Amino acid sequence: MDLPPSQGPALQVAQAFITLADTLVTGFDIIDFMHGLAEQCVRLLDVDAAGLLFAAPGEKLRLVGASSEQSRLLELFQLQTDQGPCLDCFATGQSVHCADLATAEAMRRWPRFAGQAQVNGFRAVDALPMRLRNQVIGAMNLFRHEPGELPAPTVALAQALADIATIGLLQERAIREGQVLSEQLQHALNSRVVIEQAKGMLSERYTLPMEQSFAVLRRHARDHSLQLTELAREVVARAADPGLVAFRPAPSAEDADPPR
Repeated sequence: MDLPPSQGPALQVAQAFITLADTLVTGFDIIDFMHGLAEQCVRLLDVDAAGLLFAAPGEKLRLVGASSEQSRLLELFQLQTDQGPCLDCFATGQSVHCADLATAEAMRRWPRFAGQAQVNGFRAVDALPMRLRNQVIGAMNLFRHEPGELPAPTVALAQALADIATIGLLQERAIREGQVLSEQLQHALNSRVVIEQAKGMLSERYTLPMEQSFAVLRRHARDHSLQLTELAREVVARAADPGLVAFRPAPSAEDADPPR
C-alpha cells in the first residue's frame, strides 16, 4: 500500500534514523553502513550526490562511503590534493557551505578542488561534521549540480543524520574496544592463575616461601628470555626442568616483593 504523500517523507526520515542508529547488529560493516548513509542523504535531502570521509583514532581521513562514482572520485581527489570543503570541515569541526563553486572566492579557497568539482558536474557543496561534542570523526559532503544554498531545514536534517551516524559509530567502537579490554583482562586473570599454580608447585617441591618461589620463577624467565606466563605453564605441566630452583638464588629487593 502506498503511503499518503504527507506521511511518506516523515516515515522515510524515521526509517533512516532507525537504520543509522542500529550499529549493534551481528556482522556490522562500517563500509556498508557509510555507503547506506550516503544513499540516505541523496534520497532524503534533495542533493545529487554525497560522500563520507572518516578517520580512525590517530589516522588520516579516508573515503568510506559515496553515493556515486563521480562523488567517490571527487572525494579521493580532495584527499590526494589535501584541499576541499570536507577537509576544512574535519579540521575545524564546523560546517562549510559553498553555494557556487564557480565564484572567485571558491576558486581561491580550493583552486584544484573547485575546478575538478565543476568538471564532474557539481556547482554547489555543503560539508557537515560528524562530531560528538569536541570529538570529530569525519565529515559528510553533499553535492549539487545546480548552484544555490540548501534550505535551513534541509541543513538541519543533514546534520541530524550525521550526528546519529556519529553516535552509532562511536558506540560500536566503544563496544569493540570494551570487548578487547575484556579479553585482555581475562587473559591477565588466566595468567595470574597459572603463575599462582607454578609458585605453589615450586614452593611445595623445594620448601620455599611463596614470595621466593615467585622470585626464582621470575629470575629464570628473565635470564632465559622467556615470558613469565609461558614458563609458569611449563612448570605446571612439568615440562620445565625442576632443577631451575635447585640453586635457590637469593632474590633481589625487586624480586622479593610479592606479586600484585
